Amino acid sequence: MTDRLQRFVLFVAFLASPVVADPAALARAAIAQLDDAAVQLDEAENGRDRVAALTETVHAFEDGLTAIRSGLRSAAQEEERLTRMLNAKEAEVARLIGVLQVIGRRATPQLLLHPQGPMGAARSGMMLADVTPALQSEVMELRAELGQVAALRRVQQDAAERLRAGLIGVQDARAALAQAIADRTPLPQRFTADPVKTALLIAASETLDGFAAGLTEIATDETPAALPSADTLKGNFAAPARGSVLRRYEEADAAGVERPGLILATRPQALVTAPAAGTIRFQGPLLDYGNVIILEPARDVLVVLAGVEEVYVQPGDVVSTHAPLGLMGTGPGTGSTDRPETLYIEVRHEQKTADPEAWFALERN
Repeated sequence: MTDRLQRFVLFVAFLASPVVADPAALARAAIAQLDDAAVQLDEAENGRDRVAALTETVHAFEDGLTAIRSGLRSAAQEEERLTRMLNAKEAEVARLIGVLQVIGRRATPQLLLHPQGPMGAARSGMMLADVTPALQSEVMELRAELGQVAALRRVQQDAAERLRAGLIGVQDARAALAQAIADRTPLPQRFTADPVKTALLIAASETLDGFAAGLTEIATDETPAALPSADTLKGNFAAPARGSVLRRYEEADAAGVERPGLILATRPQALVTAPAAGTIRFQGPLLDYGNVIILEPARDVLVVLAGVEEVYVQPGDVVSTHAPLGLMGTGPGTGSTDRPETLYIEVRHEQKTADPEAWFALERN
C-alpha cells in the first residue's frame, strides 16, 4: 500500500504540472486572426489604394493561416499527451477503486481479521482513510482532464473548418490583388530594358556575377535617381516573404553545393514584397535560378530574389517598400499543401556577395 501511495502522489504531482501554453487559447486566437483578415478583405475591396490594402490583407491571411496551423498542431499534441497519460494511469486508478469497493462491501468483523491483528487493522484503516480523499480528488482531476480532451477536440473541429474557410479567403485576396495590380496606374519607370541586349547578356552570362555586372548595359533612356547609400539601409530590409531561414549564406546543401545567398522556406503561393524602395533591374528566368527578380534599392546594392512564380513587376519599375512583387509557386500539389516553397535571396554590394542576414531581419527555422 505504501508503494501505491507513493505512485499516487507522483501521479497527482504530474497532473498539477503547468503547461507552457494553452493550445485551445492559441487556436481560438488564430481563428480570431483569420476572422480579422476576412474583415480586412471586405474593407480592401472598397479601399482607395486597393493594391496596398490587399497586400496587407494577404499578409494578414498568411499570418492567420500560419497561426491556426500552429494552434491545430498544439491542440492535437496536447490531446495526444492527455490521452496517453489517461490510458497509462487508467489501470492503476481502476485497481485503487476496486480495492475501495471490495473493502466497502466487507463487514466490520472481517476487517478485524488482519494478519497483524487489531493494530495492523487499525493502521490499514488509517491509511485507507488517507487514501480515500486523495482518490476522490484524483477522480475529479481525471474528469477535468477528460473534459479538456473533449474541449480540445471541439476546438480542433472548429479550427479545421476556419482553416478551410481561410484557405478560400486567402485565394480570394490573392485574386483580388492580382486584379488590382492589373487595374492600377502603371508604375513610374526609371528606364526601359532593351530586349535584344537583355537576351544577349543572358546568353553570355555563365554566372550570376557576370549577369549582375552587365545589368546597367541593358538599360536605355535611364533617368538619374538620387539613391540612398548602403549604410542607411543595411540591417533595415524588410523580409520579402513570410517564412523562416532554411539554409544560410554559403551553407552547403545535401548535395554539398554552397550558394552565396540564403534560402527562405515559405508557404505555397506566399506573397513576395519589396524589402525596400528601389528599381527593378531585371525580371525573368535566369541560369538555374528559375524566375528571378533583381531590385536595386541603393547605390552599388542589388537584391536578388529567385523562385518567384507569378511576377507583378517589369524591369525599370520603381517600387516602394512592401510593394507586391509576385507570388511563390504551388509546388507539386495544390496551393493548400504544407510542402514549403523556397525563395533564394542574395545581396550584392559593390559587385560582391554579402551575407543577407546582415541586411535583413529574418526568422531562423
